[in-house]
Amino acid sequence: MTGDTQKDHRLLTLLRSPVISEKATRVADKNNQIVFDVLPGASKEEITAAVELIFKVEVQSVQVLNRKGKVKRHRQISGRCKSTRKAYVCLKPGQDINFDAEVV
Repeated sequence: MTGDTQKDHRLLTLLRSPVISEKATRVADKNNQIVFDVLPGASKEEITAAVELIFKVEVQSVQVLNRKGKVKRHRQISGRCKSTRKAYVCLKPGQDINFDAEVV
């Protein structure tokens, strides 16, 4: 694999899934932002490049949110849920991502 191929592979695997929730829908309607779950080590530049590569849109800005996993207990045993990282991707005016369309 060449350097560009490895970089493209990382960009294609960087976005885990779009977040579908009431808050994400409200943010999408109000601010023209899309919310994605991303890999924990993803930088803003990599997220921008991944969204532009996969969805063929122009990104205006990216905000990242780290959420710690909750501590859960069952009797004397305690554990922790996984920590997650979300990316709020703001698209330039006139740009839109259609998740119903097939991505090639």
